[in-house]
Amino acid sequence: MVFASLTFLYIFLPINLILYYLWNNKTYRNILLTVMSLVFYAWGEPIWIGLLIFSSFLDFIHGLLIEKFRGTKWAKAPLISCIIINLSILGTFKYSGFLVDNLNLITGLHWKAPTYALPIGISFYTFQTLSYVLDVYKGEVKAQKSYLKFLLFVSLFHQLVAGPIVRYAHIANEIDNRKIRVNDISAGISRFCIGLFKKICIANVAGELVANYMGGDLSTLAFSEAWFGILMFTIQIYFDFSGYSDMAIGLGRMVGFHYHENFNYPYTAKSAGDFWRRWHISLGTFFRDYIYIPLGGNKKRAYINLFIVWLLTGLWHGASWNFILWGLFWGALILIERLFLQKILTRIPQFFSHIYLIFAVMIGWVLFYFIDTNKMFSYFKILFGQSNNIWHSNQFTTVFIENSYWLVLALILCLPVYPWSNALIRKSPHLIQKTIPYASVIFGVVLLFLSTSMLVGKTFNPFLYFRF
Repeated sequence: MVFASLTFLYIFLPINLILYYLWNNKTYRNILLTVMSLVFYAWGEPIWIGLLIFSSFLDFIHGLLIEKFRGTKWAKAPLISCIIINLSILGTFKYSGFLVDNLNLITGLHWKAPTYALPIGISFYTFQTLSYVLDVYKGEVKAQKSYLKFLLFVSLFHQLVAGPIVRYAHIANEIDNRKIRVNDISAGISRFCIGLFKKICIANVAGELVANYMGGDLSTLAFSEAWFGILMFTIQIYFDFSGYSDMAIGLGRMVGFHYHENFNYPYTAKSAGDFWRRWHISLGTFFRDYIYIPLGGNKKRAYINLFIVWLLTGLWHGASWNFILWGLFWGALILIERLFLQKILTRIPQFFSHIYLIFAVMIGWVLFYFIDTNKMFSYFKILFGQSNNIWHSNQFTTVFIENSYWLVLALILCLPVYPWSNALIRKSPHLIQKTIPYASVIFGVVLLFLSTSMLVGKTFNPFLYFRF
């Protein structure tokens, strides 16, 4: 099941909220959320619910064992066991086929590559439970004694299948002591509807254009169409993933959970390092806290550590060479900035440093989009002038003009419009400020209506990060 579907919006979510608000009992609400989360996850692929429960139970037991042996040499054994088991499960389903294919290519063998279907969200919940076990080992959190509560933490449908990667420490208190406030419900509804609007009215529209200009026959693609196509993908992936994160955060607030932000207007960044402090924040902080810093961070073999992190970041996104190239591209760019480029970027006008970042982002998204590296290189050739046409046809002109107002709106919404609005509201008269919670709900309903009207009858509705 996906958030941006009529089934979720008008059946699953209303039932969940009505039953949740029906009885103000902590145990009842935890059980209800767990059951509804498992139903949500099992809706499309019920076969993988067993893997989720099995994996979470193993991590729960490992956490208890680390707690039991804390302060002794035996505490490290369950930590190592947990890491090996989790990475083995993830590797089996996500990377085994890629590994066998490349071994065959190198050795000339003809082993049959396994073809496991990828369980939805496995990368997200594996990292989520690993962060819990690692935090228990470091003494930053206490092991959860209730498997029901731990399963709730792992399976919360708000963020289970596409993040953000929620740390146990961030919501441990709210598992036991969350409260329902009118302001939270209002803010949650508004945030969810904003995310839904991003997904349906911007990401999906951009996605259809991406399919036309990047997913078709590249031999007839013009220079202008190629740049338009990657611009559309740049818009699609941002609003698709940030929209999902908004919906997850909004759903959490409706029931008393406060998840951390996952995006901070990354397209306003002026360097690669700044961009990755703003994009998919939960993944970036995971690699920083559990890989980069333990390897030595900036103090020991900093450049090697940097490339290890970015190699793993690329692999996390998918078992394909294009993701490895994408990760190493960003690692190399950040290294160049650290060596000398950052000093230049801070001295030149911000407009030019911003143009540099957007150009780098778009080049990176070409690497990210094309799993077929031959198509990737063909697309790069067109982008940099090796095309038979500059401006292909009147049809492209028509498409560009028809989508011009929508494109301007999408570009404006990449800017921090929400913080700017809040700043204006804080300066407004007190009477106006008191009406904001009600106005935000009305605004959310309008966005819900617009999104629903566009959702009806549409079949193009993917979430890009579901495949990771």
